[in-house]
Amino acid sequence: MKKPFLSESDNKRVADAVAKAESRTSGEIVTAIIRESSDYAFHELLVAMFGGFIFYTVTLLSYGSIASLLERTFWSYRDSWPTLFIGIGTVLFMGILYLLANVEGVDRLIVPASTISMKVRRRALLFFSEAGLFDTRDRTGILIFISLREKRVELLADKGINDKVDKDTWNDIVEDLVNQIKHGKMVDGLVQAVESCGERLIEHFPIKPDDENELSNQVHILED
Repeated sequence: MKKPFLSESDNKRVADAVAKAESRTSGEIVTAIIRESSDYAFHELLVAMFGGFIFYTVTLLSYGSIASLLERTFWSYRDSWPTLFIGIGTVLFMGILYLLANVEGVDRLIVPASTISMKVRRRALLFFSEAGLFDTRDRTGILIFISLREKRVELLADKGINDKVDKDTWNDIVEDLVNQIKHGKMVDGLVQAVESCGERLIEHFPIKPDDENELSNQVHILED
């Protein structure tokens, strides 16, 4: 069983921080955590296939040496054995490479950083839509999205916010949250990020008399 990202008390801390921030602004703050934004299977398979091609090429060029070795090793040698050795060896080598490419940490070495960033942003944008952040009354939804395996944070704001707040305003919040996560203080960082977002939202979107809580304050724990 996978270990939960947050305990109930941690989730409540974040939800309380969201509720407190939203008590002063008409903006809606949503938090979400996902284990990984993509399985990167294509890149892992590509590495395995490329490695298999290299293995096949090297062994094929060494066909004579392999045949001689097998002939010296086994009494009942057959001419088809070098071909079988190369074929089976290539498949096994590809399988081993594919398994290694799936090890956490290794995949980040073989997948370009630009691809990782793109995958995380796409997953964040998908959840932005799924959660209804684009459908708040004044288009003032904001998403704090953490992708753990990629070690990436995305902060997305809806049109109503982007029309009044410079996108660069959120960079410091993202950097602070990333630093907190690096030091094992994800919950503290998430609470601080929510509070910082609230401070910035209140400047342009103060609370309204008829304001309603349109979206859940709980941390959304997403499936991979």
